Amino acid sequence: MSIDIKKSDSSPIVFWNRQTASYESEKVYGDASLRWAYQTTLGRKLTEWILSKAWISQLYGAYQSSGFSRRKIVPFIESFSIAMHEFESGPFHSFNDFFIRQFKPGIRPFVQNRNQLAAFAEARYLAFESIALDQKFPVKGKFLSAEALLGNTPWASRFAGGPLLLARLCPTDYHRFHFPDSGRVIDSYRIHGVLHSVNPVALQVRNDIFATNERQITILETENFGALAYIEVGALCVGKIVQTHTQRQDFNRGDEKGYFLFGGSTVIVLGEPGKWKPDEDLLDQTQKGREVLVRLGEGVASRS
Repeated sequence: MSIDIKKSDSSPIVFWNRQTASYESEKVYGDASLRWAYQTTLGRKLTEWILSKAWISQLYGAYQSSGFSRRKIVPFIESFSIAMHEFESGPFHSFNDFFIRQFKPGIRPFVQNRNQLAAFAEARYLAFESIALDQKFPVKGKFLSAEALLGNTPWASRFAGGPLLLARLCPTDYHRFHFPDSGRVIDSYRIHGVLHSVNPVALQVRNDIFATNERQITILETENFGALAYIEVGALCVGKIVQTHTQRQDFNRGDEKGYFLFGGSTVIVLGEPGKWKPDEDLLDQTQKGREVLVRLGEGVASRS
């Protein structure tokens, strides 16, 4: 399989909105700065040498958690037309308080059909029945392989050749992530790395980002979909990945697993070969080189 996306450096990021059944252009937070960081020689060098280091994101995250950052909240809501009626009202003492805002109860119900895997994040999804090493979108297939994502562990062979869902969260999105089915945690570990942006602008320049960025990996044994490798990918200016679920406890479908502090990031879920298949609309749009905006809790895959 060879999938590519042809766009100029300044072309918009276009995705398929499942709710409206139409293509839309993404309004990118800090678009000019992002393009400078990854599309200019000086920007790429500074990003590689300095901006992708953990201490930069930690420093920026500290500012976002301070009271000084509150002034950004109202302009951000207005600029990106955030549907605040869907969220708890706060109070928000910092921009990070606002950033990790919670949906009101019942706003995003989780699909209850045991044959359907639920969307674990409200995000822009890509889907693959199996990763082909020669694919090119969103990155070279070898950088989305189980071995590249999970590291040199026994788990890599268990998930090799299985289905994959990749959910990219923009800074404007709900930034909590959830369990897609009921089950229990059987392993967890962290892979240290750098913190590059996960925006498509950055992925066009550096296609090893998912295999080299900081990652937190949890292996789940689920009731209906076998084992899942649940991977939270750190990114540029993501101050912290917070786990809110006590790993010694079992979990139910829809339970919150954790959240990202400020910054866009990604959650990747790998499955065992033959256990489940991503939905056709996700596979179709991925083949076309487009992400699909999916609401939290909707069905995204079915048991094989």
